[in-house]
Amino acid sequence: MSANSADEPPHASEGWRDKWYTIIFEADTLAGKLFDVVLLIAIVLSVAVVMLESVQEIYDRYKMLIDGTEWFFTILFTIEYIARIACAKRRLSYIFSFYGAVDLLSILPTYLMEILGVDPLSRLTVIRALRLLRVFRVFKLANMLSEATALRQAIWTARSKVAVFITFVLIAVVIVGSAMHLIEGQSNPGFDSIPQSMYWAIVTMTTVGYGDVAPQSIIGKVLASFMMILGYCFIIIPTGIVSAELAKATKKGVTTQVCPECMAEGHDIDAIHCKYCGARL
Repeated sequence: MSANSADEPPHASEGWRDKWYTIIFEADTLAGKLFDVVLLIAIVLSVAVVMLESVQEIYDRYKMLIDGTEWFFTILFTIEYIARIACAKRRLSYIFSFYGAVDLLSILPTYLMEILGVDPLSRLTVIRALRLLRVFRVFKLANMLSEATALRQAIWTARSKVAVFITFVLIAVVIVGSAMHLIEGQSNPGFDSIPQSMYWAIVTMTTVGYGDVAPQSIIGKVLASFMMILGYCFIIIPTGIVSAELAKATKKGVTTQVCPECMAEGHDIDAIHCKYCGARL
């Protein structure tokens, strides 16, 4: 906690770190919103550069321009990452937060590529696209952020039911895969092992149906038909589980404030303290 009293006027404790914290971590001021809008544009452009780099014809033709642009964005995001650490009130909380990890991973591949000389590592910078999640906070899409928070809470609440469902699916895959290996394994190379047969079962149950492996015998086709019908039935189960929990979730308006202690977002509009760590907002 700060040495300043909670009753002390805000301007008394406001230094350069507080001003830059407001600009970099908040979107409630004009400067903060402008900073994040410019940042989002830079992220979009940098991701586009990574995509163009993966097209060999374009990269061969504009190699110097693409490499230079990639380094420009990497240096820009490095400065931004250092600035976030410098003005964060709890630096370790930011560094080990979700956004802190994404911010680091968005610049690390370029440096590793230069040090290790492994070109494909640069493709990992596409992780910068995750930083676009800040759009919810930047444009104050409170309703969308509230819905996202409610969905996250519903999924977390339904985790035990989803775990039971996934366990049942895995058991069904093992049983059907083993059965198909016994039925088709002697004459069909696609089922020559239980893991290979389990692959077919997963593809069939999820209704993807690549068609690279298919049963030939009558019994195998009957079992495949059963697996397909079972797959259609399974599709609605996780949806129903999460939907039921989502209907119970309390939906309140949320603010764009970031907790200065734990860097968490998604607080209620009328919140005074962080609902995750209890720090004053």
